[in-house]
Amino acid sequence: MTRIDFHSNVPNKIAYACRLARKACNADHRIVILVQDRTQMAQLDEQLWTFSELDFLPHVAINDALAERTPILLSADPALEAPHHDILINLSDAAPTHFARFERMFEVISAEDGDKQAGRERYAYYKQRGYPLTHFVADNA
Repeated sequence: MTRIDFHSNVPNKIAYACRLARKACNADHRIVILVQDRTQMAQLDEQLWTFSELDFLPHVAINDALAERTPILLSADPALEAPHHDILINLSDAAPTHFARFERMFEVISAEDGDKQAGRERYAYYKQRGYPLTHFVADNA
């Protein structure tokens, strides 16, 4: 069963996703990052190249010919069909259609009211279905 970790009160979802992806990649996991839309996907793509001078995080769009061999995949489609199912990082406001295929999912929630409400609804949705949930509050200090 998919383990789901909620990370709330996140000041910058894209930067946070980059750090999660770096940590997972360093542990030899394959990651899919679901974004809200193509604009956020472009921002994430740029950040994955530039957020750290010391790290190289290879990534492509989920429909790229190299997707099967690339450790980090980006998608704006909640009905994504991924070639690997280790970790899913959800930056969107919807529950991914095929999240149960992944070993682990991270729900990244900002401090914005709309995002918090959508996160609460997803939390209740997963809880009703019996998924193991954990919750971490980002320290903005």
